[in-house]
Amino acid sequence: MNVRSQPDMAGSSGVDMDPDVALRLFEEGATLVLLGVPRGTELGIDLKSWQVGPRFRGVKMIPPGLHFLHFCSANSPSCGGEIGPKSGLFLTLKPREILLAHWDPKEEDLDFSASKNDEEVNRIRGTLRELDSYLGPYPFEVMRKWVSLTDQISQELAVNLQPLSGRVCAFSDIIPEVQFRHTKDRAEQPRNDTACQSMREGLDRLPKMKQREGTELRFSVIPKKTYPPGASPAEITRCSMDLSYSLETVLEQNYPEQPLNLLGELQFAFVCFLVGNVYEGFEHWKCLLAVLCRSEEAMRRRKELYLGLITVLYHQLGEVPPDFFVDIVSQNNFLTSTLQDFFQFATGTGVDSTLRKKAEKFKVHLTKKFRWDFDADLEDCAPVVVELPEGVTVD
Repeated sequence: MNVRSQPDMAGSSGVDMDPDVALRLFEEGATLVLLGVPRGTELGIDLKSWQVGPRFRGVKMIPPGLHFLHFCSANSPSCGGEIGPKSGLFLTLKPREILLAHWDPKEEDLDFSASKNDEEVNRIRGTLRELDSYLGPYPFEVMRKWVSLTDQISQELAVNLQPLSGRVCAFSDIIPEVQFRHTKDRAEQPRNDTACQSMREGLDRLPKMKQREGTELRFSVIPKKTYPPGASPAEITRCSMDLSYSLETVLEQNYPEQPLNLLGELQFAFVCFLVGNVYEGFEHWKCLLAVLCRSEEAMRRRKELYLGLITVLYHQLGEVPPDFFVDIVSQNNFLTSTLQDFFQFATGTGVDSTLRKKAEKFKVHLTKKFRWDFDADLEDCAPVVVELPEGVTVD
């Protein structure tokens, strides 16, 4: 048995593993047998990636649990060697499980249908020792960090949030809303044989696009209106400053029995962006975080949710540079303004003392690490302008 062999993958870790841990993972860890992956493909698992070499046949010694397998196809060196957009999938692996996949050159994707063939999987299991030198060991040095970023994501939650296609893709698969299969469809489109007189006209001429059904990440829908139906002007103003109604709506519609799953969704969105390069994940992470941090009433009632939020953010913010959240146009830092509201509410009256103390320690940590100033004058002291529903007037 050779537990340190490398499958000719550029960038493989040289970190030595404790022999007892290596033996235990070799005997109990899961194995991904990935056949036919072209040389030069960028392939990774969790927070580590490599460039595939000619001897690569998969990854071994994978700790049981949730993992994210990701890959980018590459042109041959003679064609420039460009790397394509990243695709990936979340997998929940059992001890000693073997998943078998073949590379589909037409789709530039891994086909896991062979994993459903018990006879084929058992054949592979019988040849694992022969395959050993072609399998790269799981990058054990990233496991602790990976677990800290995903410990709230259950198998069920990952399945529910992942696209129906089973693939998380960096670039959206978009198609025209109208397929233009018939001459009549094309005739109704704006003509493109004359010069545009304005930017608006040019945009109107472009075909309307939509994301291909089944490829969308299935995130929770955050209500556009922050107030309940029939709310008075005073209630609308209050709900625009305290987003607890929006938060409770999201929890009631998606996680009525397990509210902490919202933290799992926050982690899922962050990992999709951090590892999968999915910008939609970052946008949803920001929206969820804004709702959580600006829900003053909810902080008084949902202690466990907010204690967990601080832990989740502690690990996530260790993965990005301090200026990452600065808007390149306005120079405003989304995160500092959002967390400024959070710390103001979390240290207010009626908040559990344990949560208040943890929030204060977190604030000190961020101030020291990133030199962010959370005690600057709040811009939110200015009047809040809210849009009233149609027909509602203020006397």
